[in-house]
Amino acid sequence: MTADLLVEAIYEGGPNDNASHDPISKLLKCENMGGFRISGSKKTSSYKLCALYTDLINPDWPDMIEKETGKFFYYGDNRKPVKELHETPKGGNRLLRFVFDQLHLGNRKAIPPFFVFTKSGRRRDMIFQGIAVPGHQDVNENDDLVAIWKLKEGRRFQNYKSVFTILDVATISQTWINDLHQGNAFTPNASKEWINWVLEGKYTPLTAERTLEHRTRTEQIPANQLRFAMVEAVTDYFKNHPKGEYAFEECAAKLAQMMDSNIVHTDLTRPWRDGGRDAIGKYRIGLNQNAVYVDFALEAKCKLYSSGSGIKETSRLISRLRYREFGIFITTSYVSQQAYEEIKADGHPVIIVCADDIASILEAHGYRTVANVKNWLQRDFSYA
Repeated sequence: MTADLLVEAIYEGGPNDNASHDPISKLLKCENMGGFRISGSKKTSSYKLCALYTDLINPDWPDMIEKETGKFFYYGDNRKPVKELHETPKGGNRLLRFVFDQLHLGNRKAIPPFFVFTKSGRRRDMIFQGIAVPGHQDVNENDDLVAIWKLKEGRRFQNYKSVFTILDVATISQTWINDLHQGNAFTPNASKEWINWVLEGKYTPLTAERTLEHRTRTEQIPANQLRFAMVEAVTDYFKNHPKGEYAFEECAAKLAQMMDSNIVHTDLTRPWRDGGRDAIGKYRIGLNQNAVYVDFALEAKCKLYSSGSGIKETSRLISRLRYREFGIFITTSYVSQQAYEEIKADGHPVIIVCADDIASILEAHGYRTVANVKNWLQRDFSYA
């Protein structure tokens, strides 16, 4: 396969769903399995290039591309409590340790280019997301590669969480890929953005402003079966709670704080006279010693997936917002298209937290199974 690599292009695999029909190995002349597809010598750390592959849907290891900033969060390959952090068969974590060490030492010439691919959803077809380099201009060296602890099968183990930058490079030529295999990275075929990063440490991230002003119902409901069931467990739990809707309001306030640590205070309003606001709180902007606190109001709706929130519910919150306040609308379901469009079109300062967002918040805090979620609910929002 001699095609150039174009960002967001889909590269088709063969008709069979097996490693021999994987397109990445044919495009880059690298390994054909695993998350790290390395070309070069692992033994001497003489790496020529590396493909990073992810399906973006693993709840235990939530790799993520933040397209608004160009950040790519990628987890290492020690994903079971069997090996030590750096003793993985494919050598992915050793590669991460090496490239981030070189980054921090300023020896960027020793770092190979990384090519990011994601699963398209159809057999072995892959989407090329771009060329990446370790680190990001907004992330310091204490946070760009972190060894985190996990618990699985009753055993603790470590894995890496890394931060990369996807560079603003639209096309990678096969000619340069051939140069890389010959050990010649610095040729006229290399992109200037990659060259500038290597020589000067200048990050030029591929950023994309979100053009979709509102999410559809489908986008607000978890597509993944496990995430769907996790939020459904939340709805079912509060449906029969002795405190009624007021109990979910406590949960919604907690979810808001889990979503953003700058929410430093929430206060539930009295259920019989809340004035259209289920909770109020303060959002911190700036450093602790010189912070500004902005007031917000929160509205919570615990609903089944089949029942969304419309203009009546969202208008209730909007009409109660005071000067310089913003709103947070949290629902275990979705907000109707008309209500969502009205919020965006009129520029109301309201954050919509829908079912899919709740699933993401729970996953980010380690609640990645229905059993985990139920245990959390019973512990923090008991019926007693």
